Amino acid sequence: MDARTLRRLFLDLLGRPPLEGERSEWGGRTRAALVETILPTEEFWQNWIEEQLYFFLLVDNFRPATEGVRALPGLLAQGKLGVREALHRICLSSSFERRNPGPDTFVSVVMEQVLGLTVQKTVRELEIGKRIYDGARGTFLGKPGNSQADLVHIAISDPRALHCFLEREHQRILRRPMPADLAEEWVARLEREELAFADILRGWLVSAEYERRLRSSLPQPNHMFVRALHVDLMGRPPDELETQRFRTALDGLSDATPLRSLLARLILDSGKVRLPERGAIADPAAWIRGQFERLMGRQPEGGELAVFLQAFEDPACRPATVLYAIVSHPEYQTW
Repeated sequence: MDARTLRRLFLDLLGRPPLEGERSEWGGRTRAALVETILPTEEFWQNWIEEQLYFFLLVDNFRPATEGVRALPGLLAQGKLGVREALHRICLSSSFERRNPGPDTFVSVVMEQVLGLTVQKTVRELEIGKRIYDGARGTFLGKPGNSQADLVHIAISDPRALHCFLEREHQRILRRPMPADLAEEWVARLEREELAFADILRGWLVSAEYERRLRSSLPQPNHMFVRALHVDLMGRPPDELETQRFRTALDGLSDATPLRSLLARLILDSGKVRLPERGAIADPAAWIRGQFERLMGRQPEGGELAVFLQAFEDPACRPATVLYAIVSHPEYQTW
């Protein structure tokens, strides 16, 4: 498995690049073996939960703090519940209600984000849902209910919720819509088998479609960039407070590129990044190639190595300068 595949696979599954030991361990092994190893882990499911919370905008002050939601990664990893029940618990959380206050907003978000429906085309169901939210009896999507909890349960139990979820995950992992001839099969399987999502995802990740996805790149979302930068420069993921502080600052800007570069500079100048002394780098070309491989997933191309070597000849050029040039490059900020 080449360095670029390894890096992008880790970013897709764990939301971070591989650590140094993981690069050494997995560099010569297969993608299928790595997928088999990562999918059952709590770290994988923790990242999966983070992606769901980010999708529903349950971050910062709206991040669920209840034990029921915090326990989800462990329960998913142990096979004690499936993704449908995990989504059910997220949507029943008080954080989801605070994020979407009032019947109109709450029901609209459930219909659009859980079921993939266009509210403007289903006004009747919206009005029925609003009455159920307020405690009146009604029939929503063909099923009776008279509470907010009933509303969520009906939505999550609807097969359209599974189709909407799988479409969203397929777009996130493979970056293309689900093929129509397989979508019905995957939805039906997840309807029958509560724990089937991991196996469906495994099939996606070892497919030729994912091989094609690995040759494409998109800008990293801010929460992924923050995690990647900490792992690459500090050798560890950021803690919850670091993630929130930096991601919130980045999310508040229409163009976060200048602040991303400033964040990289702040970390490099923090004194917490382990950097070799300039004089300890016996072979600058080899060291620079190693940083490209580690941070970009590739070797320097064209005249890149020559440009970096020329800059490194200047006594004022430090190892931190090289790292900053790489991590502030637009390509580094993609996956």
